[in-house]
Amino acid sequence: MKTGKEPDAHKPTMGDNHDRQRLQNHLAQLAAIGIALSAEHDLPVLLEKIVDEARAFANADAGTLYLLDDHGRHLEFAIIQNTTMGVRMGGSAGPITWPPVPLYIDGAGNHTNVSSHTALTGEIVNIPDVYQAKGFDFSGTRQFDAGTGYRSVSMLLIPMQNKEGEIIGVLQLINAQDQQRRPIPFPPEDVDLIASLASQAAVAITNVRLYRDLENLFDAFIKTIAITIDEKSPHTAGHIRRVQALTMDIAQAMNEDRGRFRDFQLNTDELRELSIAAWLHDIGKIVTPERLVSKATKLEALHDRIALVKARYEIHKRDRQIQALRQALARQQPNPAGPDNGSGPVASAFEKLEVELTALDEEQRFLEQCNLPTEHLDEKKIARLQEIAARPCTEGNRECRLTADELDNLSIRKGTLNDKERKIIENHVLVTHKMLSELPFPKKLRQVPQYAAGHHEKLDGSGYPFGLTADRIPLPTRIIAIADIFEALTAPDRPYKKPMPLSRALEIMESMQQAGHIDPDILAFFIEHKVYRHYAKRELSPAQQDC
Repeated sequence: MKTGKEPDAHKPTMGDNHDRQRLQNHLAQLAAIGIALSAEHDLPVLLEKIVDEARAFANADAGTLYLLDDHGRHLEFAIIQNTTMGVRMGGSAGPITWPPVPLYIDGAGNHTNVSSHTALTGEIVNIPDVYQAKGFDFSGTRQFDAGTGYRSVSMLLIPMQNKEGEIIGVLQLINAQDQQRRPIPFPPEDVDLIASLASQAAVAITNVRLYRDLENLFDAFIKTIAITIDEKSPHTAGHIRRVQALTMDIAQAMNEDRGRFRDFQLNTDELRELSIAAWLHDIGKIVTPERLVSKATKLEALHDRIALVKARYEIHKRDRQIQALRQALARQQPNPAGPDNGSGPVASAFEKLEVELTALDEEQRFLEQCNLPTEHLDEKKIARLQEIAARPCTEGNRECRLTADELDNLSIRKGTLNDKERKIIENHVLVTHKMLSELPFPKKLRQVPQYAAGHHEKLDGSGYPFGLTADRIPLPTRIIAIADIFEALTAPDRPYKKPMPLSRALEIMESMQQAGHIDPDILAFFIEHKVYRHYAKRELSPAQQDC
């Protein structure tokens, strides 16, 4: 009681020391809780930890954490705990199906519910006994107690505000307990400390949400880039998505294996690192010319130049026909079936013409066949192409039947790309490495550039871009490589080949493994455990699924 005079100095009493020690313990506990909350990045676990720590701090029997929904119209149950009732809901205990608490009813603020009132006003509500409280509707609490035999007594509700002062939720504690575990009111001197804990919790939730939102934005941006690259050509649309999905199918199956890969284990962060690498493995194709990505035939450029070759042959055949007709007219015998009865010199000339035209037709068909990506050329066919290219279109015309560039492209032994074009395509991996190496990936994603840029390396060192050997190719890179090869072999939308059945694709991959190109253990696991089955059902036609 104030008297107008300065209080007399006195020595601390035992009560003062006890209160001071209690405050110090609470502050130390509060600091420890803050550190623990700031270290947790898993939102469901964090929410559960908040209620656990708040209840322990306040010695409360029960607690509920509400979070404001995205539209700011409801409080959603996030965590429900009650020691006496043995109840744990939300977080690691699974989802809560209880309906949310509306903040507004018929457009007006819902102040009859104590939790919504706290969220709307930002006020702390400390109720010694809910059965004696006025101004709030506790009929739901009474109904719960009647149905369970529980007795709700004291209740403390604290608004949770982020750094911007926005209400993000409400922390509700029920039944503070004395040392005999009897319900008592929440001590007023503890309320500010509990409010401080709730404030730390709100900051922790905001930080985790921000971290999650940034991760989601980053993932969405990566997928957007992948879609953009795939959409450069309608013939490769979906390639990156399919490779990423198959990569994760393989990695997760290996994670669960207790045989060959029992020592292989990627944690959540490492799986995400691999997933991002798979999404970005072809990012270098952003600089690859579209005409090469979708080159369907050997002579395709801005258009398929086989049409020019065919036109050249048609002109050549037309010229030979005109020449033969002129020769017949010169002999005054335009009709080869005339007076010489088909046995004279004119008839002989026309027979020779027919033989020549037939040969030209066959030669043209040969060139059209060579233009297809499915035509694998041997030395005999290469020699014939060179012979054809050396011949003039017509007598007296020095223009050859094939240009040097046409000969070069038609002589491609496998696929549709010549050496120069193949180097341009292969350069996409080097560009991938350059681009990703410039990005400041966080520590747990630092292997993304290596994993992504290595998917064309081969165990024997014959791959590209760096010619790495097996000892320098990590297992995640080998997984992406196998997924990339399998997708390319079985893809149903490539213009230069027919969809390949699973059996044939696996045969080719086994030959690649025998040649020392891809990992034998991963491939064996892939085949033995039929890891490709789920992918095939999802992405391939029934006709391809023959094993």
